[in-house]
Amino acid sequence: MAESSATNRRQTLRWRFFLMAICALTGASAMRADSSVTASELASRIDHHYNSLHSLSVHFVQHYDGMGMHRKESGVLLLRKPGKMRWTYTDPDGQLFILDGRNAYFYTPGQNEAQTMPEKQLDDLRSPLRFLLGHTDLEKELNGLRMTPTADGHYELSGVPKGMERRISDLKITSNAEGTILQMTIVETDGVTNSFEFSGELTNAPAPASAFVFVAPPGVHVVSGEPPV
Repeated sequence: MAESSATNRRQTLRWRFFLMAICALTGASAMRADSSVTASELASRIDHHYNSLHSLSVHFVQHYDGMGMHRKESGVLLLRKPGKMRWTYTDPDGQLFILDGRNAYFYTPGQNEAQTMPEKQLDDLRSPLRFLLGHTDLEKELNGLRMTPTADGHYELSGVPKGMERRISDLKITSNAEGTILQMTIVETDGVTNSFEFSGELTNAPAPASAFVFVAPPGVHVVSGEPPV
């Protein structure tokens, strides 16, 4: 009887492990993105998520590859409607990019000058993220819109931003099923690639007007110029 009982326990354990494996495989399968979702539907989900916000705070990691350079930077991005941005870098510490809705400002610690230029002249790789808190309509703003499910259950939406065709050959947006952007990759026509990974998104985060006012450090002069590479 004891041997029979032990055998039954072993069989029960085998079935439990088998069922656990089935559940794991089923879960892995469920993580795969729904291939029936269209590019138009995904774009609409992203639009809905961000158009309903007044402000947004998110951590970012930026990877730059091109022109013989390979650079990794990180920090916090703060957005506020309409069209205001603040990139506070922690690596390199103190670097700052501000868009106050009319002008952009760029400052790098150790420099005695900060650069500024009108928003209308801004052709910076961070500028495509402004649409996140505008009246976004990705289907109209991206030419050649297409969508590809990813292996980890997310989606990649891609296209070329209208008006930036000479500068950008592809803009890739990775989002989850709810439309939250997890990564954005910008491929320039000359082969330069900029990617931004986002985490810790905080919707309708505190975003006082003062956060988007550039105050030059002591001894730093503000001059007209071009955004840094």
